[in-house]
Amino acid sequence: MFNKCEALILRTQDYGETHKIVTLFSKEMGKIGVIARGAKKPKSRMAAITQPFIHGEFMIQIGSSLGTMQQGEVIHSLRPIREDILKTAYASYLAELTDKVMEQKQPDTYVYQQLLEILLAINEGKDPEILTIIYEFKMFQKAGFAPTVHQCVHCGQISEMYKFSISEGGFLCPRCAHIDEHGIGIPPKLIKIIQLLSRIDVTRIGNISIKQENKQLLQRIMEMYYDHHGGYYLKSKKFLKQLDLLK
Repeated sequence: MFNKCEALILRTQDYGETHKIVTLFSKEMGKIGVIARGAKKPKSRMAAITQPFIHGEFMIQIGSSLGTMQQGEVIHSLRPIREDILKTAYASYLAELTDKVMEQKQPDTYVYQQLLEILLAINEGKDPEILTIIYEFKMFQKAGFAPTVHQCVHCGQISEMYKFSISEGGFLCPRCAHIDEHGIGIPPKLIKIIQLLSRIDVTRIGNISIKQENKQLLQRIMEMYYDHHGGYYLKSKKFLKQLDLLK
C-alpha cells in the first residue's frame, strides 16, 4: 500500500548503480528512508524529484526498514539554494542537524514547518546566519539540551542577566557570575535578541538585522555550546567553518 506524504529531502546517497536512498522529513510520518529506483539515471523522472532540499509530495510504500518511493511532485524546488555555495552550506547543516536529532518515524509538525519556512527564507535571500541560529535553538530544545536564556541558570532570577556560561548551560545573573570565571559577557541589547531568537516562530519573522560583530558572537556562543553539550558529529558544520575562514 502506498501513502502520500508532504516532505523535505534531507539527504541522498547512491545505492547500487542506478538507485538512491533518500532520507525524507515528512509532515505526516516524520523522518523516513526510502529507495528511489532509477534515480541516478539522468533521464529518469525520479532524478528530478530526488535533489537535496526539494519540498514535494511523494508516493511512498513504508517498509520495516527502508521504504520505496513510487513517484513525486515538486512543490518548491529550492533551486537557488543548490546554485549558491553559501546557501547550500547552511541548508546542508540544517538538514544534517535535523537528521541527527529527529527519530525515525516520529512526526513533529512544528519542527517540520519551522525547517520548511527557514529553507524558503534562505531560498529567498534572507540572512542564513540568523535563520540558522533560530533553528539551532529549536533543535537544541528538541534534543533536550537547550540553554537557559530567560532566567539565571543557577538561582532562577529573571530580572537581570550578566554573562553566558557554556559549562553551566545558560545565563548567569550578577550575583551568580562568579560561578564561571570563563563566562562570556553579553551586552544587554544582545541578551534581549538571544531571548527573542530562542522562542520566535519562524512563520512570524520579517527581516531581522543584527550587527555583524553581534552575529559573530552569537555564532561563537552557539558553536561552543553545541560542542560542550551536543553529542552529534556534523560534517556540514566543518564545511561552514571553512567558508567562514574564506570570508
